[in-house]
Amino acid sequence: MRVSAGIAVFLTASCLSPAQAPKRAAAASKAAPAPELELRSAPKPATERLTFDVEWRLIHAGTVVFETQKSHSDMRLDSAGMVSTLVKIHDTYASDFEDGFCGTSSVMDSQEGKRHHEAKVTFDRTRNRAIYLERDVIKDVVTRTNEVDVPNCVHEVAGALLKLRTMTIDPGQSLQIPISDGRHSAPVKIEAQEREDVKTPAGAFKAIRCEAYLLNGVIYPRKGRTQIWLTDDARHLPVQIRLRMNFPIGTVTLQLHKEEHL
Repeated sequence: MRVSAGIAVFLTASCLSPAQAPKRAAAASKAAPAPELELRSAPKPATERLTFDVEWRLIHAGTVVFETQKSHSDMRLDSAGMVSTLVKIHDTYASDFEDGFCGTSSVMDSQEGKRHHEAKVTFDRTRNRAIYLERDVIKDVVTRTNEVDVPNCVHEVAGALLKLRTMTIDPGQSLQIPISDGRHSAPVKIEAQEREDVKTPAGAFKAIRCEAYLLNGVIYPRKGRTQIWLTDDARHLPVQIRLRMNFPIGTVTLQLHKEEHL
């Protein structure tokens, strides 16, 4: 099995959630700080970390870890068990965004078997363009470049799903979010379908099952379906993600294992 970089990004990005930076403490006095205090680093923004178990064909296939701050997100996908004997996967994805989760950049580092590629996307909001550059890290050569027109506020996949978590969508309703991966750009339909009870290693949740129409040539060319279960409350916490594709990938399911706030 080989999970393409684009599919890996989508599987993982949907589990991110926005975190708020802590408020800066007021100064204790107007006196100049002592020299040693000037060397102290600023407090780090609040971070949410979500850990997911990955299941493929009824076996444990790996782990996905997401960390999100106010304007930055990181993802790590590692294969495990039998899947690692077929092809060892270690993918990382980092993205930056501005207010409203408007994308500014993303970097996907994909190590799958003997293949090691890096894909960078820069969103130029002054020209409304997305610039894509992919490189073969092992050979140290550029393998693909591309530019595409985008709206002034477009989302890479992580920012798009972060945006979705801030919105309320009930079964029977749908909305569109502008998304670009640097190679394609399109308004992607998100449809809320049913309320369902979902059991995961992290517990039982009342959730709304949504479908994101990213595949079938909209953003990614592969044929398939993508479903996301968000908790039916104000948090809209992603507790399960399922990707249904044709052979040889088949069905891949992510289930929430642990939620942490650091």
